[in-house]
Amino acid sequence: MASVSSSHLILFIASLIIAASVAGTFTQGVQRLSSALGDRSIDVTGDIRTDVSIISDPGSGAVYDEDNETVTLLVKNTGSRSLPAESDRIDVLINGQYQTSLSVSVIGGPPWRVGDVAKIEFSKSLDAGEDHRVKIIINDDEEVLQFRT
Repeated sequence: MASVSSSHLILFIASLIIAASVAGTFTQGVQRLSSALGDRSIDVTGDIRTDVSIISDPGSGAVYDEDNETVTLLVKNTGSRSLPAESDRIDVLINGQYQTSLSVSVIGGPPWRVGDVAKIEFSKSLDAGEDHRVKIIINDDEEVLQFRT
């Protein structure tokens, strides 16, 4: 009878050790998951708070300058936070082609606060009398402008 109770004691102690190690592993996993979700929620919050609108009038003829072969876009910050007015933070595609040499300036001076307008300029040779499409991407917010030269 003593051997049965000692073997039960050994099994009980072993099960406690296994349960403690499993609980420790689960705790670490939950902490890592919680940390990752917290980091991702900060990124998503930034994306949600970002909103811009292209306010250039495509019918005015001011979007494309044929003499200098430049495209000028006026973009208003309509989100709920200031944005960096830096060319490496703004993606521009025209007719599906990525533009690399952008000039970005905030009208009235930096920073690009809520309600402020930024002027984005880049060189591009466009054919006259055709429809063109410009897409601007800032923090996953996409805006599209269609115009005719």
